[in-house]
Amino acid sequence: MRFSDGFLDEIRDRLPISEVVGARVAFDKKKTNRGRGDFWGCCPFHGEKTPSFHCEDRKGRYHCFGCGVSGDHFRFLVELDGLSFPESVERLADQAGLPMPIMDKQEQVREQKRATLFEVMELTTGFFKSQLQSPIGAKARAYLRDRGLSTATQSEFDLGYAPESRNALKEFLSSKNISQDQMIACGLLINGPDIAVSYDRFRDRIMFPIPDSRGRTIAYGGRALNPDALAKYLNSPETELFHKSNVLYNFLKARKVAYDKKQVIATEGYMDVIAMHASGFENVVAPLGTALTERQMALLWRLHSEPILCFDGDGAGIKAAYRAIEMVLPGLQAGRSVRFAMLPEGLDPDDLLRQEGPQAMRDVLNNALPLVQMIWNRETSGIYETPEQRAELEVRIRGVVNLIKDEAVKRHYDQNMRDRLANYFGSGRQNRSNFNNYNQSGGQNQSGGNFASGKNSFNKTWGKKGTSTAGSGKLGVSPSLLNSSMMKKGGVRLSMREACLIIGVVNHPAILGRFFEEFSTLPLKSGEAERVRQMVVDIYAMHPQDAEQLGAEALRKELDEFGFADVLNKMQEQMRHSRIWQTGIDAGFEDAIDGWYQSYAMHLKNHTLHKELDLAERELERENNQENFDRLLQVKNEIAREEGTEALIDGFGVSSGRPSKSF
Repeated sequence: MRFSDGFLDEIRDRLPISEVVGARVAFDKKKTNRGRGDFWGCCPFHGEKTPSFHCEDRKGRYHCFGCGVSGDHFRFLVELDGLSFPESVERLADQAGLPMPIMDKQEQVREQKRATLFEVMELTTGFFKSQLQSPIGAKARAYLRDRGLSTATQSEFDLGYAPESRNALKEFLSSKNISQDQMIACGLLINGPDIAVSYDRFRDRIMFPIPDSRGRTIAYGGRALNPDALAKYLNSPETELFHKSNVLYNFLKARKVAYDKKQVIATEGYMDVIAMHASGFENVVAPLGTALTERQMALLWRLHSEPILCFDGDGAGIKAAYRAIEMVLPGLQAGRSVRFAMLPEGLDPDDLLRQEGPQAMRDVLNNALPLVQMIWNRETSGIYETPEQRAELEVRIRGVVNLIKDEAVKRHYDQNMRDRLANYFGSGRQNRSNFNNYNQSGGQNQSGGNFASGKNSFNKTWGKKGTSTAGSGKLGVSPSLLNSSMMKKGGVRLSMREACLIIGVVNHPAILGRFFEEFSTLPLKSGEAERVRQMVVDIYAMHPQDAEQLGAEALRKELDEFGFADVLNKMQEQMRHSRIWQTGIDAGFEDAIDGWYQSYAMHLKNHTLHKELDLAERELERENNQENFDRLLQVKNEIAREEGTEALIDGFGVSSGRPSKSF
């Protein structure tokens, strides 16, 4: 049975080769770069201990540098499992969710016809290009020149011109023995039962050929030169070759550049893509006159794990960005998201580049907002003062978060939004406790535990100020001591308090059972601390069933394997030097968890106070008056009091066999 190229391409597009190979090969963590779609493992075709088997999502190929085997999705199953080619196609089609085609005689004729249609499109592109360079294309060339597109750029994108005639293309193709049925099948003619004589679809328009992932023209976009035209942009209709929801303009050109630059940008239109390409931003694609679809988003994620979606700086652009949120959320996975770049009001990328130059565009892209911030901006754009309004906001945000299918990602978004809501409605531990039940209807961790339960049970024994109300003693961690010393490595300063929070969890991973959300959302200034924290979160997430039993030795071993031994040893030495024994591996768990939470509470308070200090300083700079000056002094005094307070706690250290007040 013969399969069409289109059907095989559809399978390849839907299934990254790493997903096919990954079912049989364990990828090496150190050599693999998932963000770039670059995977290494031990070859399944010959015995080896050092990974020399490589597969690359961008190319859809695998190759072993040891035994020399190579191939694509289908060859992998044929050679490894001994399947026939049709069997491999059937298995992968099922995995990709595609029905198997029935390749009968009629289907073979259809495939031959499809191949002929590509030839028709090639002829048509040549015709439009020749018309652009002819005398009748003068006004089109003038328009492109005014838009700053050089002749070289026009040629690179195969731009052309459709003459202001009802039959110019039709007559040209007829002279090449192309039938009207073929022209209609390509979407080049307007026809119908009420139309006596078919005529050219594109007239007096600058023509943008739309290629598929193999570079073959499958459709056109036409930009009207007449300002009175009914449609400024006109696309080809859906045809045998063209399904616009599956295609991104400039995908083929952008693919390699996106891989090299480790980024891809999606804009809203053809001219935006071409203008950005001409200005050095070659990793740019665009949907075809409609909002991004799930299929197009999947193509973007094939190019990069966090594409930048760039929207015009007007009301329509903002609405389009907000609409994109719902489309993106179900497809989020660990390490896979999007960012949003919003242009200055009233400008599209082409306008910005012509008026302010490439650096202005780079600034916009560098300031792209993460998805979580776009969600927050959208949902909090109204006024929420009454309890009913706040409840409405909470319910709406919960509904947005529940669109995320990946449970681990959903959990992190849930926690992030709860923290934002707590700060938005008022800071303080009492306010935060109001949101402990935020996820009652959908926040149960599917891997076996409710991550909010630890916090709820903890609140029963702790009062508003973090002091014990259950008679178990006060907590003994000194804020002044935790903030006094600093560690240095590679020019990055790591505060004692951040070191305390990280090493405390490393030595007592069971803390995560109660305070996973708190640990995973810690605001950290040190890049080293942030990297260790993220790795701990990833390791914890990979052991959902036995997370409570994840021991310090096993966790430390994995962290050492990822290159964190040096920084962890320095943290450990700093704790020993400063006699902060509560973080040590030999400390009793109750002491360790009490010490960790008190450090966490003080860390958050200090973080909040310094944000308030920054705000107070900015307000004083903006308006130098007595009120702003007093506010600045007040915040500084609060910081001084917080950093100078000792919390010596009765009963602390008992579970570790230490006398009370020993710290």
